[in-house]
Amino acid sequence: MLGLLFVILSNYFRILAPQVTGYVVNTVEKELSVQAHAKPAKPVSSETLIRNTKTQHSDTANYDILVKKYIRLLNASDQSFSHKVALSGITLLLLAIIGGIFMFFMRQTIIVMSRHIEFDQKNEIYRHYQKLDTSFYKTHSTGDLMSRMAEDVSRVRMYTGPAIMYLANLLATIGFSLYFMIRKDALLTLYVLAPLPILAITIYTVNNLIHRKSERIQALLSNLTTNAQESYSGIRVIKSFVQESAMLRFFNANSEEYRKNAISLAKVEAIYFPSMGLIIGLSTLLTIMIGGFYVIRGTHQTDLGTITEFVIYITMLTFPVSAIGWVASMIQRASASQKRLNEFLDSKPVIQNNSNPVRHPVTGNISFEHVDFIYPHTGIHALKDFTLQVSKGEKIAVIGRTGSGKTTLAQLILRFYDPTSGVIRMDGQNIQDFDLPDFRKQVGYVPQDVFLFSETVTGNILFGMDRKLTADAKKAAEYASIDKEISQFSSGYETMIGERGVTLSGGQKQRISIARALAGEHELVIFDDCLSAVDARTEKEIITNLYSYLQNKTAFIITHRIFSLFEFDRIVVLDKGRMVESGTHAELLAMNGHYTWLYEQQQHTGEELQTRD
Repeated sequence: MLGLLFVILSNYFRILAPQVTGYVVNTVEKELSVQAHAKPAKPVSSETLIRNTKTQHSDTANYDILVKKYIRLLNASDQSFSHKVALSGITLLLLAIIGGIFMFFMRQTIIVMSRHIEFDQKNEIYRHYQKLDTSFYKTHSTGDLMSRMAEDVSRVRMYTGPAIMYLANLLATIGFSLYFMIRKDALLTLYVLAPLPILAITIYTVNNLIHRKSERIQALLSNLTTNAQESYSGIRVIKSFVQESAMLRFFNANSEEYRKNAISLAKVEAIYFPSMGLIIGLSTLLTIMIGGFYVIRGTHQTDLGTITEFVIYITMLTFPVSAIGWVASMIQRASASQKRLNEFLDSKPVIQNNSNPVRHPVTGNISFEHVDFIYPHTGIHALKDFTLQVSKGEKIAVIGRTGSGKTTLAQLILRFYDPTSGVIRMDGQNIQDFDLPDFRKQVGYVPQDVFLFSETVTGNILFGMDRKLTADAKKAAEYASIDKEISQFSSGYETMIGERGVTLSGGQKQRISIARALAGEHELVIFDDCLSAVDARTEKEIITNLYSYLQNKTAFIITHRIFSLFEFDRIVVLDKGRMVESGTHAELLAMNGHYTWLYEQQQHTGEELQTRD
């Protein structure tokens, strides 16, 4: 509101300049007329003097109150002609300075406000992204999410800042100009502004085109960003398969589609500016031509000052009128961008706290009661009638072939998804009743897909912990058998890890991920295929350390390999989403069933590898 006030004040002081200029032109004309009439060869007629005097009085009557007071003070001071002109020049300079000062305040308030709105909106979107569940991220690309937060928010800022400022500015300029033009000469104003209906029709037609094209361009830009983001993330795969040219062709195709649509929009927008120039030129021409006829004929009480004022008014209207197209374009683009942002902001996470969430310390007693789960977007039936009772301190191995539902089990425990049917209870309480952040903070988790941040080693290991002490990171790294290698890094535990851990080997990334899960004192720990990238010796060392760390803790170790060195309390065998066997290693071998077959296959493969070595 303060910014809008500054817009009005800035335009108010700017609009006084044409009136002062008109007064100066009339004063000069009068002085020249008096000097010419003072010569004996050309006597002046009394009618001409009376007409000039009446015209001057009628003109000042239509001026703004401040201008009228200024003229009265100037006339009452008995200043000479040259002093009046000099003082008027200084007055015009002061009006320009005052208008410029208020314009500065206008930009400082409205543009700064728009930056605050941009800041708040980006934070709001980021917070909302954090709340959305796993299924959302499976159906939306990272590039699209980034495009909406960066490009779309930027376009909305252009509306809340420049668009609002220029819209208020053009409304104020047009309003003040029309008011004083009509007061001065309503008929001349009508002639001068006659081309404006053509402008209105042009704006209406072009705006509809801009709106449709803006939505299309934003969608194409999102696709382009997604394409680029995936290419950068997967650059090693692209290079290893020598697909640089293919990816470039794919990017070129998307880029070409975006270019065509962007150029098409630019061509539509280009209609505005020559149209503005033509209409402003016609208005200026009409002002001089019709006003000149009035002066020559001595009708409508029009003088050179009036023509001068109208020409300045038209000049002042040039930018606001030409900016109509620009402002309309910004508003249309912002509308399309806000619509895209609202699609995400209005989406509700499927997984969220109930009205009265329970904060309960996790002790590790967990039970699955006839749990079924079907992935919502693919229809894959990942778990079928799964029932299991786990007591505190038990070590459970979950094994099975790829696609048997092992990872789904871990995601259900962490409540990344809710069961399609059945109940999962923690210490007798349905986990859907727990406060979600509090519950997840009490569970240690090593995901199947290792993800490391562009942070120090310490920052990655102690991710999510309030305390960031190197000693804590070192202790967790020792459990994960990665401490010696970290110590050999250039800066030890303060070494910066590249994006997604690109500077580390697969085994190093996996062990740092294990250290991250072991850094906190969790009563429940889930390891999802966490030793697939380490060698046999390191695997044995880690298992020994885990056996020590997991004393009195409940652990789920999900794997497709059988760890004969680790003494599990129970081994659960999954196949096609069903639990087909359950028991200790010895009991399952005695059954001579699915587990025995997996064990023999693993032993056979190990013997082959030893023979090849």
